[in-house]
Amino acid sequence: MLDAIRWDSDLIHRYDIAGPRYTSYPTAVQFNSQVGTFDLLHALRDSRKALRPLSLYVHIPFCANICYYCACNKVITKDRGRALPYLQRLEQEIQLVACHLNPAQKVEQLHLGGGTPTFLSHDELRQLMTCLRQHFNLLDDDSGDYGIEIDPREADWSTMGLLRELGFNRVSVGLQDLDPDVQRAVNRLQSLEETRAIIEAARTLQFRSINIDLIYGLPKQTPDNFARTVDEVINLQPDRLSVFNYAHLPERFMPQRRINSADLPAPADKLEMLHRTIEQLTAAGYRYIGMDHFALPDDELAIAQEELTLQRNFQGYTTHGHCDLIGLGVSAISQIGDLYCQNNSDLNQYQNTLASAQLATSRGLLCNADDRLRREVIQQIICNLTLEFASIERQFNIDFGGYFAALWPRLTEMAADGLIELDHERLTVLPAGRLLVRSVCMVFDAYLEQQNRQRFSRVI
Repeated sequence: MLDAIRWDSDLIHRYDIAGPRYTSYPTAVQFNSQVGTFDLLHALRDSRKALRPLSLYVHIPFCANICYYCACNKVITKDRGRALPYLQRLEQEIQLVACHLNPAQKVEQLHLGGGTPTFLSHDELRQLMTCLRQHFNLLDDDSGDYGIEIDPREADWSTMGLLRELGFNRVSVGLQDLDPDVQRAVNRLQSLEETRAIIEAARTLQFRSINIDLIYGLPKQTPDNFARTVDEVINLQPDRLSVFNYAHLPERFMPQRRINSADLPAPADKLEMLHRTIEQLTAAGYRYIGMDHFALPDDELAIAQEELTLQRNFQGYTTHGHCDLIGLGVSAISQIGDLYCQNNSDLNQYQNTLASAQLATSRGLLCNADDRLRREVIQQIICNLTLEFASIERQFNIDFGGYFAALWPRLTEMAADGLIELDHERLTVLPAGRLLVRSVCMVFDAYLEQQNRQRFSRVI
């Protein structure tokens, strides 16, 4: 069993710097417009030849109400009719992509995100899932990981029943905070009763897994009122929790300009919130997976981390990193073999491109040999918290110490500080380094010095 986290305030203050979350390496910051539709079609052909299993991500960008903290690609509208032209183009994209794949490629994982996927009507959800089943090999035996993001203010028992009927067996419930003052400050009024009703429905309908999202660092939050939220969430007994650090970047995300920066908690209070949250969740039996994620010990993520098979992609921690990830919808990102590509992030441009029967790929990146090597190194560290140098040497035909000689002084410094254990055979993240694993990964990032770190959130 993995050792628990050790909280070390001195190390946290020294290593809590801005950096990537490494849902990919290279990160999306490196994407460029040289990658386009031709590259995507070539990658799809390779996927078809190799008969690799698939993971589908479908982006539904619409929300009826704006949450001031949100940094997602979204369209705020009360007009439910706006979904129809989007769904027509989305179905067109599904057809255009699927015809380049083999029907034998099974969809092991499916995720509907947003926005608010349940912004769609029941008929629209049925039609979307019918289209996906017509063009992709979705599993019918409930063995796939088929998840959807839920806003409890936009769903009820009938919605949950429909989703279960359509094949979904995982739900991720947005909550963020239960304190009314905090909710008013971010324009997201949501009662505990609304949230509990959706979770009870999911349990009754035998959804396999329930995740709850929380955010610390929001305006009006204090260590005490956030601890009360965490206690209430523990009582709901989700299988997983995501506890995100709010990154206030109003210059990049317009809705955040409505947040009064004077209402934001001080950095010391944010750290106290995280510290107490870890203590509360650990006492309740949750395991810290990493990067804001907690899970019960019998959850697939916790088991995969114990067995050193955990992986990470644009959907976060996963047990399906071996799948080719196909992103569908505005701004959606695909990872197919060594290709990353992203659809246009502008809704009108996305729809207009597909209206002309063209795929909406607008940028991306094709990994080179160094990217592949560093991607594997970072993946091993951030997921499994250990890196066997010999396995990297065999896989990539290199001498690890020689290839990364320039990094050794920095790693040695981290070892002396107690973040990692380091010898000539392996690197192991120690309990004091688990919260700072991003900082360890950043040592191996060849692009980081070229980047403006203001684009990234802080490690904690």
